[in-house]
Amino acid sequence: MAATRLANGSVGSPPRLGSHALSWTDDLPVCQLSGVGFSTNQLYREDGFRQEEHEFEDRSFHFRLLDTESFLYGVFDGHDGSRVANFAAQRMPAELLLGQLNNNNTDEEIKEILYQAFIAVEKSFFESIDHIFAEKTTIQLQLPEGISHYEACKQYPDTMKQLDNLEKEISGGTTATVSLIYKNKLFVANVGDTRALLCITDQEGMLRVMQLSVDHSLVNEEECNRMALLGLDMEKLKQHRLIGSSDSTRCLGDYHVKGGYKDIDLLLDASREPVIADPYVHGGIPLDKSSSFLIIMSDGLYQALQDAIQCDRVNVEVARMVAAEFSIQGTLHGVAQAVVDKVVRMHHDAYMTGTPEIKSLCKKRGDITLLVRNFNYPLANAINSPNRTGPYNPLSPPTPARIPSHLPLTPSISIELSDHSSSQSPAGTPTPTKQRSPPRDIMLTTTSTLASTLPDSTLNTSNGGTSTESSTQSSGDTRFPSRFYQCAKLELDEDGKIEPYVDFSDFYKAIAELTEAQRETLNAETNPKSGYETITEESETSLTSGPEN
Repeated sequence: MAATRLANGSVGSPPRLGSHALSWTDDLPVCQLSGVGFSTNQLYREDGFRQEEHEFEDRSFHFRLLDTESFLYGVFDGHDGSRVANFAAQRMPAELLLGQLNNNNTDEEIKEILYQAFIAVEKSFFESIDHIFAEKTTIQLQLPEGISHYEACKQYPDTMKQLDNLEKEISGGTTATVSLIYKNKLFVANVGDTRALLCITDQEGMLRVMQLSVDHSLVNEEECNRMALLGLDMEKLKQHRLIGSSDSTRCLGDYHVKGGYKDIDLLLDASREPVIADPYVHGGIPLDKSSSFLIIMSDGLYQALQDAIQCDRVNVEVARMVAAEFSIQGTLHGVAQAVVDKVVRMHHDAYMTGTPEIKSLCKKRGDITLLVRNFNYPLANAINSPNRTGPYNPLSPPTPARIPSHLPLTPSISIELSDHSSSQSPAGTPTPTKQRSPPRDIMLTTTSTLASTLPDSTLNTSNGGTSTESSTQSSGDTRFPSRFYQCAKLELDEDGKIEPYVDFSDFYKAIAELTEAQRETLNAETNPKSGYETITEESETSLTSGPEN
């Protein structure tokens, strides 16, 4: 029905699907070398009140295959509901872990398996809602041919309400970023703008950040060129900022910008489906001692941080925050959640205290999911922290009860970025871009000023600290030695007592030379005195006897 064409593909509010149901993936072993943090979307008000704009639409998984020592991670950022994200999070492991991989697979074969997994998940989802399409078509055929949408709503309200409910059931899509570790190599495949970052430590102890995914959005020139070749007016799309109800040029699901794209005015001229599910696949990257940790984050995290601090190198800032939390938290879930909580607080503070322009940017934020997978980066407060070569010192040590006014910052870490966020989809391994390092003598006055005293893209400090070759071993008599100072061990004499370090011989000599009168005076002066007047208790007879006549 042509009259149902939408101006931008919006189909109204997404259905609220309730909590996540039991899935076959619940029986897969969870990877204990990873952690996830999340936060639901928020809509702010001037009085400080916050509320959710819609249900939580992100999904994620982190699995370990015990028989092959393989690992699979995924983050899915849904839109117009969580139905597609739920489906993809449950179906994607089945397309990768049920015999598709074997020991003879080459890197190119594994990349092809990842590519086909995305295509299979997309196909399976649309097959799962075939009956909804059939029901929708049957109802539409009951309406008079050529009737306008307005007239149909007036004359057939029940029928139009039924059609509206069916529209909601076929609406929605999701981004997908999947990371596979197989035979000690890392592979990443993605559609949409959920990012994967690999952080490695070079021989100089500098932490480098490389984006392994590609942002499939309207800021990606290669994606804009692809869509322009289909006959679309990219200037209008960029002004509108949305393709349907999302800004992703590639996604899983979302029928309205695929099979139903002819019903959207801005997409009507396309020669074929403008939004596709073909993933960008990268790998395999060998994992060795230089590999520090992997980050997979939905756009809700980096967009909120970028809006709050107005920083273009947002990948660097996220990596900086994750590295700092490694020196504070005791679990990887704690690391991920602490970073999420910090970004959420910064975003809300920016709305409450920022300029009108900042308030406009930060009036709401989307769902946030952050997955951190550790390779060799030491988790300072964990009982069993992974070891790695090279010096390790935390970016942001925990604040003690009392801290010196000037504390030298000890990590030898530099963060660099190879950014795929808005460039063309590269064919090879990303090469980190060398950034200018700051002076070697950075001093920290308080831990809260770390971000404001360092450049956006590079953090470099000297005075390399404690080696982590045996991070779980005790040092002296202390299992967890202080990161701020080391006390010399006190020596005991043969009686087990500490050797005296104050000489009282002059004091004792002066006491011995006092006269008896002087001793009495000294004792009277040094005896403790009460701060109150002495209370004299009256006798019972004086209380009972009457006055004399």
